[in-house]
Amino acid sequence: MAVFPPSAAREDLRRTLPAEGRFTRPSKWHVTLAFLGEVDDGAMPLVAEALAPAGPATAAFALRLAGGGRFGPVAWAGLAGDLTALGALRESVRVALDGAGFAIDPRPFRPHLTVSYHQDRRLLAALEGYAGPSWPVRDFALVESVLGNYHVRHEWPLTAGSR
Repeated sequence: MAVFPPSAAREDLRRTLPAEGRFTRPSKWHVTLAFLGEVDDGAMPLVAEALAPAGPATAAFALRLAGGGRFGPVAWAGLAGDLTALGALRESVRVALDGAGFAIDPRPFRPHLTVSYHQDRRLLAALEGYAGPSWPVRDFALVESVLGNYHVRHEWPLTAGSR
């Protein structure tokens, strides 16, 4: 499950990064809400059904990419904005999946957008003071990775008390 920044936010970040940097494709840049790992195709409808209440229970909110850091060799862009709402959305996703018998990665939620899997001081320096444009988070998606490409299997709008 993921939140995808709009193309304008991804392009703004891309223009900030070193031209010769080794980073993941901007089209794949997303904020992971929950990672399930391998899910049988037959179970996908059950995942989608479990997640259906999460969108209507959550109001739209604003985020922006800001700052960055690393986890080992992984460079990431951080987030600013309504992180409380993002955490609440993540928790509703976690509870929904857990209630349906789908275990997610148990590590603490540390919202970020992975930019690169290669150590690069220039990349980290560019991310350090970065502050991108704000964007409204109006939905989240169930995403499947096939041969390194992401495919949105289902999207849910955020509708509770929409702002």
